[in-house]
Amino acid sequence: MSSENWTFNKQNETKKHKATIPGTVHTDLFQNQLIPDPFFGNNEKQLQWIENENWEYETHFTLSESELKNQNIDLEFEGLDTYATFYLNGKVVLEADNMFRKWSISAKSYLKIGSNHLKVVFHSAVQKGKEAAKQLSYTLPEKERVFVRKAQYQFGWDWGPRFVTAGIWKKVQLKFWNSAKIENIKYSQIQLNDKKAILEFTTEIYVSKVKTIQLKINEKIETFNLKKGKSKIKMQYEITNPKLWWCNGLGDANLYPFTVEISQKKQLLDAKKLNIGLRTIELIQEKDQVGKSFYFKLNGKSVFMKGANVVPPDSFLPRVSDSTYFSLVENAKKANMNMLRVWGGGVYFDEAFYEACDANGILVWQDFMFACSMYPGDEKFVQNVKQEVIENVNRLQNHPSIAIWCGNNENDEGWHNWGWQKQFNYSKADSTQIWNDYKKVFHEMIPQTLDSLLPKEKNIYWSSSPSIGWGRKESLLQGDSHYWGVWWGKEPFEIYEKKVGHFMSEYGFQGMPNLETLQKVMKKEDLNFTSEAFKNHQKHPTGYETINEYMERDYVVPKDFEDYAYVSQLLQARGMKTAIEAHRRAKPYCMGTLYWQFNDCWPVTSWSSLDYYGNWKAFHYQAKRSFENLLLSIEEGNDSYKIYIVNDDLKQYSGELVIDLIDFKGTKLWSEKIIFIALENSSKMHFEISKKDFLAFNLKQAVLSVSFPPLEQIYTRHYFYKPKDLLLTKPSIQIRTIDELTIEISSDVLAKDVFLSSENEVFFEDNYFDLLPNEKRVIKLSKAPKKIKVKSLFDTMK
Repeated sequence: MSSENWTFNKQNETKKHKATIPGTVHTDLFQNQLIPDPFFGNNEKQLQWIENENWEYETHFTLSESELKNQNIDLEFEGLDTYATFYLNGKVVLEADNMFRKWSISAKSYLKIGSNHLKVVFHSAVQKGKEAAKQLSYTLPEKERVFVRKAQYQFGWDWGPRFVTAGIWKKVQLKFWNSAKIENIKYSQIQLNDKKAILEFTTEIYVSKVKTIQLKINEKIETFNLKKGKSKIKMQYEITNPKLWWCNGLGDANLYPFTVEISQKKQLLDAKKLNIGLRTIELIQEKDQVGKSFYFKLNGKSVFMKGANVVPPDSFLPRVSDSTYFSLVENAKKANMNMLRVWGGGVYFDEAFYEACDANGILVWQDFMFACSMYPGDEKFVQNVKQEVIENVNRLQNHPSIAIWCGNNENDEGWHNWGWQKQFNYSKADSTQIWNDYKKVFHEMIPQTLDSLLPKEKNIYWSSSPSIGWGRKESLLQGDSHYWGVWWGKEPFEIYEKKVGHFMSEYGFQGMPNLETLQKVMKKEDLNFTSEAFKNHQKHPTGYETINEYMERDYVVPKDFEDYAYVSQLLQARGMKTAIEAHRRAKPYCMGTLYWQFNDCWPVTSWSSLDYYGNWKAFHYQAKRSFENLLLSIEEGNDSYKIYIVNDDLKQYSGELVIDLIDFKGTKLWSEKIIFIALENSSKMHFEISKKDFLAFNLKQAVLSVSFPPLEQIYTRHYFYKPKDLLLTKPSIQIRTIDELTIEISSDVLAKDVFLSSENEVFFEDNYFDLLPNEKRVIKLSKAPKKIKVKSLFDTMK
């Protein structure tokens, strides 16, 4: 049905235009050249009228006599955004009101041989939300968005534009079937050890009349007699010497393919495929000396979670292809991550995302779709959400990547810490009602629904992230923590070393994207801080002001716009390195670090490490280094420098660390070698250098280098002063071509924060790195470069 000829029009307008299904009204208007590119310049502001209109989509399709002879014909919409009324051959057949649900009807009685007409009327979600808001005697934070079951970020966020979309956003199809179909399959692990795994499959089958069917799971077949309607049948399956599913960095993400078929008298009726990963996961919360632990065990091993928070990869979701999801997950794996959090203000992602996570060993922290507000609790709303939970949990629960289900993002923290009670002048009765509605959804309905859907080993639920707001000291003593003292609180990066909780599930700092990214969405003359187009691509009210304030603390602030963008990325990477490495050094007290944020939904200055086009910012390269399983990290104390080795591997490392104090011309000022053993899954200080040892040297032109020669990617560099105070000299950087896709780079003196680029958008395997004098670094490239440009920090300090 998606490939039929569809048209759309604004309600009450006769002119019809070509529509693309799946799609949104914004992208359809743009493709018909009825509006300018929504992402370009300042266009967003002119396009706000779209959200207030109703839109009609329609198509004609032909059915043959033989097609109509099928006993059952279902019309199935995988995703409708959001309030929709369906007319099939002139009759209303369905009303939809939730973007996150699948909508289907038994359509046979409405269909006819020959031409059929389907029309879908989309009502403005903004108007619907405003109408619902009027029904309450008090105001909920965030106005109309909380009343509509729709991606919340589309109403505008501090990194995203306001495009409140409408349309058939996922595929639509007519499904013909006769006697039986598989509705759902789930499995639980009855037994799992080295010798064998026993899985129990529950297959939900719908049959149109009493019948005997064969259920086949891979090579195993059993016969069942089914009554008319829905039946759940159970069947066990055994695997000998099972291979476990491990997350990235700890082992292979082993998957077992399964085909589930139902047939009658050797005639296949329906089939479904799934990949299963055998593993156990637990969330451990036990009392400790200060509060309560919060960490995950995978296959009985404590795992330090390394990763980020993911937002939807586009403001217009039908543009997100499977390959977009694959490349997102690949970029997480390349940066040594093992967990991604699907944030609650977006959408439940497409199957492709979770399949990629399964295959690449990336665990998923899955939020339900609620963020940064309070929500209604009337019966209709709660039942709608319940259905959404059932459908999405049934769809996703077989993925071994799913680690935890989380009720919402920051709703609890907002209620307790953001002053809404005062801001909205709630009476005691209002406050009681709002909090009771909150509990009804997040403490009662969702966990009870999960209990009914999930076997015990898959049922890990956390009602709200974070458990306690960052302004309160308890937030670092129990549960997960969102730490926003840096950025929102304007605290220095160094505070990250003190503010370490048990599981850091959000923290972050903004960096601009590369100039090439901005050039795609604004005119050359708009690339400056005063243009409206440029200001529109920063959604935080004091974003540039905050970047500038931090930049003045640490760097010489460049006058040149391109240099400024580059230094803003270095600043972001520097702050995030401080945070991530403090979290990792604090292991096992801290057992997780998920930064905000992984990606963008449009080209923008934001907290992301990957820009909208998938380009790595300096921070993504730094995250890759800071997330290595074996990490060397230096902590500066009052009177010493402490060298830590953090080992996330399940094996120990031993060998020789080389520690050198080098001046910027390459002279060794001081040197030491130490033999170490880094036990599996540990963090330990292995060596301490007294500050007195370095008193004789000018540390403004020296760097402390620690390396582990057998693994060249394992190293760290420590500077004794902020970048703006370093006495850098002009480097002569040489690039030698080894082959079409490999270069070797070297410098006569220290080259700080070397940035390589090429006009034909080459991906450099390493970038934004420091090059020691006469060090030779070999770098792989994604394709042959046209002309490589090189920049280092020295070039911006004029």
